[in-house]
Amino acid sequence: MLLGRPLSLADLEDVARRGRPVAICAEARERAAASRRAIDAIAAAGDAAPAVYGINTGFGALAETRIADHDIRALQRNLVRSHACGVGPDLGDVEVRAMIVLRAQVIALGHSGVRTEVLDLLVELLNRGVCPRIPAQGSVGASGDLAPLAHLALTLIGEGEARFEGQLMPSAVALGKAGLSPIELAAKEGLALINGTQYMTALGALALRDAAALCTVADIAGAVSLEALMGSKRPFDERLMRVRPHPGQAGTAGNLRALLGGSEIMQSHADCPRVQDAYSLRCMPQVHGATRDAIAWAAEVLTREVNSVTDNPTVFLGTGGEGGQGGAELISGGNFHGQPVALALDLAAMAAAELANISERRVEQLVNPALSTGLTPFLAPRSGLHSGFMIAQVASASLVSENKVLCHPASVDSIPSSAGREDHVSMGSISARKLAQVIENVRSSLAIELITAAQGVDQRRPLRPSAGVAAAHAAIRRVVPELAEDRPLYRDIAAAAELIRGGALIAAVEEAVGALN
Repeated sequence: MLLGRPLSLADLEDVARRGRPVAICAEARERAAASRRAIDAIAAAGDAAPAVYGINTGFGALAETRIADHDIRALQRNLVRSHACGVGPDLGDVEVRAMIVLRAQVIALGHSGVRTEVLDLLVELLNRGVCPRIPAQGSVGASGDLAPLAHLALTLIGEGEARFEGQLMPSAVALGKAGLSPIELAAKEGLALINGTQYMTALGALALRDAAALCTVADIAGAVSLEALMGSKRPFDERLMRVRPHPGQAGTAGNLRALLGGSEIMQSHADCPRVQDAYSLRCMPQVHGATRDAIAWAAEVLTREVNSVTDNPTVFLGTGGEGGQGGAELISGGNFHGQPVALALDLAAMAAAELANISERRVEQLVNPALSTGLTPFLAPRSGLHSGFMIAQVASASLVSENKVLCHPASVDSIPSSAGREDHVSMGSISARKLAQVIENVRSSLAIELITAAQGVDQRRPLRPSAGVAAAHAAIRRVVPELAEDRPLYRDIAAAAELIRGGALIAAVEEAVGALN
């Protein structure tokens, strides 16, 4: 994959999760070198140069403090060291790799004034498997994700810690084992490496990729539940979708029609007296679809962010306006502020949580004997002697409740920092971390629904479900056997969650019914 050209969230995921190799495109290398020449021109002027933020001044509330020419390199090193104050658990290698991709992409866009040597080292961290140790907490998401990005930059200068071949070690050792050498930061480079939204964007982008897949999984789980509960597919009629044309709603309804075609179970109750199913069944297009639309909007926002310049000051070549230096202009602004990303990720968390919210209600329909005509209480083989899936519903309810707490928006909060200079912050890093946890909870909730609904389908034998539901049922049964007597269900839930995580469930269903939305 070539950095410096437009990237998609799928591209980012490919590098972070699947190790796709990375290189810098030729035009990006030229842009980066040209912007660096503008910084070098300022540095070459020494103490005679005008004050330019972050090059020969202090940072934040110390922006008016002039730094002597002979201290400029020490200034950048000290910046990285002082800002590396993250706390909490370490990020996983996947999230760290995503951050590195995004940090390199910003520089490759050619407005950061960073040497190509630094850009090359970032790329080699990815290609040779060196992952800086980055604690997950410590950013308020405004003057960039300062603390997490400072930990990334520490590894570039041979300080801090990094993982290589699965082992945590001093960064200098990890670099040496990978055949790399640390770099000494020049003017502006420390600032460019830690200013930006690459932490929140990396975590958020990966979570959004998962959320988009979970929308399809929710449709599959809902279809299996509908068959087990002998529900109707009429609410998914295309004519209903046309008169309320939300794209997500239409996409979910299309999936449900594809999943439910040709069902013996459904045909068996075509003339039953039931008029309408519960909302959790017949309103799947409206609820799942609203989530789809919200996730799609958030993905658009993050795709723009992936391809944005978010450090400060920003170098513009070929201009001679105020602040011009050597045919370039450096403009101090606020592109590092994470509010666009924070708002999008807060919405995404709320939207994703609804998939678990409605899924838990379908599980209740399945296990509650007052609601599940023809199914045993709690789907137990011998109700009373066996508890069946009684506590599976409780576990799902617990996850749904936790999500409601996590969905409180972080972006509505702000605590001023840097002696009031940074007086409004986005808290976007918290938005990203919350979204990632919500996604994990949703995956587990859908896993619970899948194993519960599969048991319901088993109890409808000898009637056969639709081809799509049969494919989903078979995929589940390959990893979770039918419940013949009570057993610990935590292993079953974990196995179903892994079936979702790895994409095997969607692949199995699409093999039977064709591509789903």
